[in-house]
Amino acid sequence: MSDLLGMPPARFLRDYWQKKPLLIRGALPNFVSPITANDLAGLACEEMALSRLITHTPKTDRWTLRNGPFAEGDFATLPKSHWTLLVQDVDKWDANIAALLDQFRFIPDWRIDDVMVSYAVDGGSVGAHVDQYDVFLLQAAGTRRWQISTAADAPKEFRSDVELKLLTEFKPTDEWLLQPGDMLYLPPGVPHHGTAIGECLTFSIGLRAPSHAELFGDFADFVAERLPEEQRYTDSDLSAARFPGEIDTSALQNVQKILATIGTADEQQLRTWFGPFITRYRNAHAPAPRPRSLTDAALRKRLLQGHRLQRNPWTRLAYAKVGKAAELYTSGDTQACSLALARLLTATREIDAAVLLQLAPDELDTVRALLNAGHFGISA
Repeated sequence: MSDLLGMPPARFLRDYWQKKPLLIRGALPNFVSPITANDLAGLACEEMALSRLITHTPKTDRWTLRNGPFAEGDFATLPKSHWTLLVQDVDKWDANIAALLDQFRFIPDWRIDDVMVSYAVDGGSVGAHVDQYDVFLLQAAGTRRWQISTAADAPKEFRSDVELKLLTEFKPTDEWLLQPGDMLYLPPGVPHHGTAIGECLTFSIGLRAPSHAELFGDFADFVAERLPEEQRYTDSDLSAARFPGEIDTSALQNVQKILATIGTADEQQLRTWFGPFITRYRNAHAPAPRPRSLTDAALRKRLLQGHRLQRNPWTRLAYAKVGKAAELYTSGDTQACSLALARLLTATREIDAAVLLQLAPDELDTVRALLNAGHFGISA
């Protein structure tokens, strides 16, 4: 990880994380993209893939956005320059892309969102914009020019004449050409603009950063579902109304007391809410249960044959310690289990049969439940 960042992770987190951009030359030396432009185009034709095509006409400064899925013929009609194909969640579709995320595990897994891959022809871009989350921009093939602005007073107003959230004004303070293996880290709120020099592939490793509105809204729903119907607004100290139409100060104070009480949560309540919330947040697809449930005997037979446990790429996993045990969160679901099992299941994407056969019976029952729910599979 020191090679990836050009420094130890602790120093990166102290000096750069959510503080200032960092250009890392040769973050992944001699890097060769595990996918090609044709692979990406094929994925963009899949019904379940999230894909976009962005074209720019420089003469008129016109931007056009099209959402997938696309047909093969769509790509044949594109101009020779100034367009970009973007596909989200490529790590869920390609195991080699997913493996790249192991390089970023100095950040908690639940903070990692996805790997978006963009293919651009010469001049291709998505315009000058601002992201509200951290992002690592890894150059995978070809060359891309990145311009950023670190000016404290950089304008951040958006254009009203395009579907995309493009900046009305962008004046770069820094500019670099990134080659394969180079990487640029950007904290939230930094205006930036990337332009392809010839054909290029760029991997964007985006972080998950729920807005305060999303956090508050989901937590409010969580609390509301658990409040008894009998708990209601009261005003035992009510005074005779001088003006019946007025909502007076005492009424607002009563409401404030109620909301303050509801909004107070201890660690257990926060854990019970946040674990499921963050593991389902921004999930594009939900794992499907197995058509036929595995019995304990069937699972043990598979394991004795040497089959490995494989995590569903769409499943998000995290856990929290609860005393000496743990709560395991799987794409919004909660499962009580041992701390050792929670750490085992979240450590890697594949687990050897020999390791699983050493589990206690109740731990293997938990594994089987997760298998039957579709969060894991068994290798062929």
